[in-house]
Amino acid sequence: MNTQSASKSYPEIYYAGAYWGPRRESPEECAQRAVTFLNLLAVCDPLLAHWNKIPKPRGKGRKTPLMPPGLPTLTEAFRRGVNREPGGPPIEDLGLTVSAYSDGTGEDFTDVSMRCGSYTESSTANACILSLPSRGDGAERILTASVLTEVVRGMALAWEPDWAVAMSESHRDMDDEDGSVDVWTGWVTYLARHRGTVPPLPAPVRIESVGDKGTIIVLTPERFTASNPEHVALAERVRELLDRAGLLKPLQVQP
Repeated sequence: MNTQSASKSYPEIYYAGAYWGPRRESPEECAQRAVTFLNLLAVCDPLLAHWNKIPKPRGKGRKTPLMPPGLPTLTEAFRRGVNREPGGPPIEDLGLTVSAYSDGTGEDFTDVSMRCGSYTESSTANACILSLPSRGDGAERILTASVLTEVVRGMALAWEPDWAVAMSESHRDMDDEDGSVDVWTGWVTYLARHRGTVPPLPAPVRIESVGDKGTIIVLTPERFTASNPEHVALAERVRELLDRAGLLKPLQVQP
């Protein structure tokens, strides 16, 4: 089969995600982080500038625009987003969740899930996951090293995660076949400062600081694909160097 034609028929699906350990936060604190994130996201691309809250339960309730993001609206959304068993009391230590979808349709449809405030000792639930278009005009604009760097930077500034990544699902599954990997390293990776110092990395890898919060690592200036053996080899080499430097440990409670 022609690899090029196959990749056009079945494009890699990309996403960006930020992850952090136990951190108890109120609905107001979660909302303030969400306001910061949505404002930073809006600057990245027009497709990421208009969001509507997904009601609970899904599919019911009226459309609630979140842009421009208002603190009272998002505070109430997080307050209502507490985890609970059906008909049961809120389970506060599992955190608060707000999900939203963009105004895009078809190929340009994107959504975001923002969960924060979980503080159980074994918590791995705190995360912000952003789906990205895989084809069409939106994908051509967004799936670039420059735009995804800004998306990940926005995640780092708003959520102050332990780590964050922008990558394809194909690369993630290849990188973590048995589900044992603690930190995925993708096309664009962010590592918080408390994890340690990023070592020198081979060309064409680019390293950028995010103020005093951490470091962004960009593997390739062109679109990273799991079907490119050179890209995969580079990713494996970078993962090896980061792991050797002690930067890929499990989620940590931040100091």
